[in-house]
Amino acid sequence: MRDLSRARQDAVNATKKAKQRLKAFLLRNRILYRGRSAWSKAYFRWLADITMAYPAQQVVTLQEYIDAVHEGIQRVERLTDQIRQLVPGWRLTPAVSALQAARGVSLVVAVTLLAELGDLSRFQKPSQLMAHLGLVPSEHSSGESTKRGGITKTGNSHARRALVEAAWAYRWPARVSRVLLKRQQDVPEQVCRIAWKAQLRLCTRFRRLTARGKVRQKVVTATARELSAFLWAMAKQLQPAN
Repeated sequence: MRDLSRARQDAVNATKKAKQRLKAFLLRNRILYRGRSAWSKAYFRWLADITMAYPAQQVVTLQEYIDAVHEGIQRVERLTDQIRQLVPGWRLTPAVSALQAARGVSLVVAVTLLAELGDLSRFQKPSQLMAHLGLVPSEHSSGESTKRGGITKTGNSHARRALVEAAWAYRWPARVSRVLLKRQQDVPEQVCRIAWKAQLRLCTRFRRLTARGKVRQKVVTATARELSAFLWAMAKQLQPAN
């Protein structure tokens, strides 16, 4: 499952590069899209209507760039579908369902975290999980002087990336959407309570840090660090009582 989730991420990265190459080609030729959002159905219809000045640009270059984007998108969809099909037979399936009760933690994020880290409850306390993810501040001490810098970025970079990606969802006000409500079906009540508690705290904290003028990326990193603690608590609820 870890190899499968990493293969999907590689496909996502390759698709991003293909999109960047296509946009760069259009920009070189001063072709700009005036619509609202790129990579929508309307955007691809617009691409199909473009007529270049020379055959080499039309057939060899533009169409090849467009095909590369389509192939990348289809590859990501195939790998995502494989993850979806194989999760029910995985030993960590209960944990996958539980973690998805948290806002921002999709199926792919939950699978990536568990495939890279294993059962989160194996950590004795959440600070150990934070340190393992490299989300704790670095420290430079000399004598009585102690200086803290950016996060250490040690440990598993794949899990850290997935967690930071999930943290972006907390920039909006706390709410239980239809999608989240569906994911919370058949999940223990205590797990859902922790997920709601996480929303109340992290959405408020995100808003306050942003209002204080903190850099957005630092706010997201701080949110991801605290989110890892809530996910640890949710995983602990799946352990049988002694």
